[in-house]
Amino acid sequence: MNESEFRTLSAAVPAAGAADEHCPVRRRLLLAALAAAVAGPLQALETTATVQAVTVSYGRLWLDESGRVLPQARAALSLLADAASHGLEPQDYDAAGLALVFARPFPSPREADAADQALTRAFERYLSELHRGRVDPASLRHDFQVARSDPFDPAQALRLALERQDPAAAVAAAVPQLPLYGRLRLALARYRQLAGHPAWASPLPPLPRAPKSRSAKLEPGQSWAGLDLLAQRLRVLGDLAPAAAVSAQAAAAPTVQTAALLPGALAPAANELPRYQGDLVEAVRRFQLRHGLEADGVIGSTTWTQLGIEPAARVHQIELALERLRWTPFLQSRRMVVVNLPEFVLRAYEVADDGRVQLALESRVVVGRALDTRTPLFDEDMRFIEFSPYWNIPPSIARSETVPKLRRDPGYFDRMGFEFVGADGSVQRGLSSAHLDAVLAGRMRIRQRPGEHNALGDIKFVFPNADNIYLHHTPAVDLFGRARRDYSHGCIRVEKPVELAEFVLQGMPGWDRARIEAAMAQGKSNTLKLAEPVPVLLSYGTTLVKGDQIFFFNDIYGHDRVLTQALQQRSRSRAK
Repeated sequence: MNESEFRTLSAAVPAAGAADEHCPVRRRLLLAALAAAVAGPLQALETTATVQAVTVSYGRLWLDESGRVLPQARAALSLLADAASHGLEPQDYDAAGLALVFARPFPSPREADAADQALTRAFERYLSELHRGRVDPASLRHDFQVARSDPFDPAQALRLALERQDPAAAVAAAVPQLPLYGRLRLALARYRQLAGHPAWASPLPPLPRAPKSRSAKLEPGQSWAGLDLLAQRLRVLGDLAPAAAVSAQAAAAPTVQTAALLPGALAPAANELPRYQGDLVEAVRRFQLRHGLEADGVIGSTTWTQLGIEPAARVHQIELALERLRWTPFLQSRRMVVVNLPEFVLRAYEVADDGRVQLALESRVVVGRALDTRTPLFDEDMRFIEFSPYWNIPPSIARSETVPKLRRDPGYFDRMGFEFVGADGSVQRGLSSAHLDAVLAGRMRIRQRPGEHNALGDIKFVFPNADNIYLHHTPAVDLFGRARRDYSHGCIRVEKPVELAEFVLQGMPGWDRARIEAAMAQGKSNTLKLAEPVPVLLSYGTTLVKGDQIFFFNDIYGHDRVLTQALQQRSRSRAK
């Protein structure tokens, strides 16, 4: 390449300046041209080996022999520009820079080859991150075995799609094959449209404070200056019907803003404020239900905080949910049990003969305490069910809770059906200080016999794992009635254990509901091996779409915050 050719290439690429910092493809092309002009051979390019390999093995993917842009290239550039619809960043794939490069003619075959390969690398990276995500879940202490052995090959997916001249087919193959993924994308688009909506232009006013009370809350029947703004937000979010009106009845002092924000709302008379009642209370209950709160219609500090979260923050929450779906191993078998920890819900799925995924069971659960005994995230196969199980108290619980309580209240030992087990398996049912000392020293352990007080209830579902986590029944059924249910030491208590047993014992002759209940009531420990292991996934999603409703849950373990930090660190590293 001579100096004239170099100048031609430089003119063909957009002018230098601030935009250069965001156009690495342009910089690569100019550097390539400079190297060729000075040294001559194409080997001077930093990407020479890759370019040659692609050219020899496949030829160009996006340009014809004369350097003209093929339709599939335009389709690929459009897909990269649309990365945000998947919760990804188009700039991570230099979508804008590549679009500029492919909008101009290429002065030589070498520059055309370089541009062709740049688009290939960008698109393959896009496919990889669509499929596996941008962050390795293992770096966040998520032990997902299947995700690490996923055979998806971005390069192969791209080649197969281009055989049909349809890059979109590669994208369709890369994304999680779950209906939830598509529904989350729709929710993402919807909440992006709500960003900057006037309903969030002003903050909600403080809640009324009850006389002689430190708490501030709004109960049905009370008046509040923020009702109009509240109704507007609930309308926008879909919890309040457009035609519903804020009822006006005599109350306290007037405000300047009364129903002005709401088309069709009833305007209060002088010296009156609307009362919180009727349709608005029901709308708040719907909002509370969608946000994992107690749906009592009372606006306390937690509901008030959730109502104040702007759509932009929800956009980010949905993006995190999409990221997690890419590396969380759903539906790896004909049947599967999934626990969504921040939702406090277990679901059992099965694949029908026609390939459709069906929900077979949904049950509330109690999970590990957020403060100190969080339930870990992993996937393992359930292999056993233990009826009328013993509870072997973990040493950490024995040291911190059980032994101190037994020293204070020796009668607790017999009431709860405890016994000591030696290292040789010998059993001692008498309480003594020496035995308690042996437990603290690790020479003995405490276990609880089957019975009505047993902490594991009447059934235990075993999926062997390094954290000794399992699913089980519980005598403390009152906890299932609470909205927030992180009360366990890490294991997961199931509200519907009989139904779960029916699900996992499918295909095992004789194990109907009656026999399951009889085994649970027998009071004698009995372990049953499953004929077919059932995968169990302990997952974490603070955003979920069911039907046409989107649900948001509290980040109880802080995993959303950690993932956000990991993505920010990744962006900073790539910017250097």
